[in-house]
Amino acid sequence: MKQIKVFSVFGTRPEAIKMAPLVKELQKREEIDVRVLVTAQHREMLDSVLQLFDIQPDFDLNIMKHGQTITDITSRVLYGAKEIFEQEKPDLVLVHGDTTTTFAAALAAFYEKVPVGHVEAGLRTGNMYSPYPEEMNRKLTGSLATYHFSPTMMNRENLLKENIDNKNILITGNTVIDALLSVTNKPYQFDLEEINQIQDAQKLVLLTCHRRENWGEPMENIFSAVSELTKKHEDIVVVFPMHKNPLVRELAKKHMGENDRILLIEPLDYEPFANLMKKAYLILTDSGGIQEEAPGLGKPVLVLRTETERPEAVQAGTVKIAGVEKEGVLRLADELLSDKTAYDTMAQAVNPYGDGKASAKIADFIVRNAKRISKLEKM
Repeated sequence: MKQIKVFSVFGTRPEAIKMAPLVKELQKREEIDVRVLVTAQHREMLDSVLQLFDIQPDFDLNIMKHGQTITDITSRVLYGAKEIFEQEKPDLVLVHGDTTTTFAAALAAFYEKVPVGHVEAGLRTGNMYSPYPEEMNRKLTGSLATYHFSPTMMNRENLLKENIDNKNILITGNTVIDALLSVTNKPYQFDLEEINQIQDAQKLVLLTCHRRENWGEPMENIFSAVSELTKKHEDIVVVFPMHKNPLVRELAKKHMGENDRILLIEPLDYEPFANLMKKAYLILTDSGGIQEEAPGLGKPVLVLRTETERPEAVQAGTVKIAGVEKEGVLRLADELLSDKTAYDTMAQAVNPYGDGKASAKIADFIVRNAKRISKLEKM
């Protein structure tokens, strides 16, 4: 039987985390010739995930440059992917989510008349500038894709409203749960002794904050609220893996640098970060992926944004939107740290992002539809 050639394309750490279990699942299928193309939109952070999951890329565009703009990323991925697709002639290109790598690779595949499968399809905020540029990246990718692998029913409904054919949509759950469960299923020791030494009687609050729409006053509000939270609750320890961006670091040190119950640490690789989420009592974040991951570990999440493209988590009760005003963040965090009933209601809510079998569902779909997919490439 002729194999179907499937390219998985990704370039950032979050993409790599969510695509790694899918790559490993595809490699189990003898019907599929699996190829991996990385763009290295992020370099070091990407490489650590590839090493963790033992994935050797077949192609590496290595585009990352200091001070690169969105336009730089788009053009370099477009040209680089075009040459590889032209040479390799894949039957299907898989992209993930909403990065600039995702959009540019999907566009390159479209120009070569190769069908695109969009993993984590159908997320929408309805505001093209929030998050920026991710909302437009995923909408444009959705327009270019033939196959749409949606984590939830709500994502599917978003796609149907955009006139996507229902037969090309598959509800899978989120592949991030597949990845998460694979690295948190055993006892873990952190390299940082400060984390290992946090006592069971203390409540670890994990903070992540980096989005560009939060730069400036919103971030100052958030960091100020977190600092005040430690004064109100003497049993908490805050851990903040600082983003590499100098603006984020400057504000973090300004508002939290002198607080001995806030640990400002360097960014963590995926395995220690996943286990830090497992150890946490409460998570405050402006990240998208953490809104999906933390509920899989039974951890309440406060979203440090004014809106989310993951409303099913809010509806399920695993996530609340705290906004970016100091009073709002402080009020919701204070409630969860003070009220055990409120905390348990969120911690015990059912995770809407699946059971850790999303990758297998996508691989099964590709095998089932191999003939249809390969014919599309020849149109």
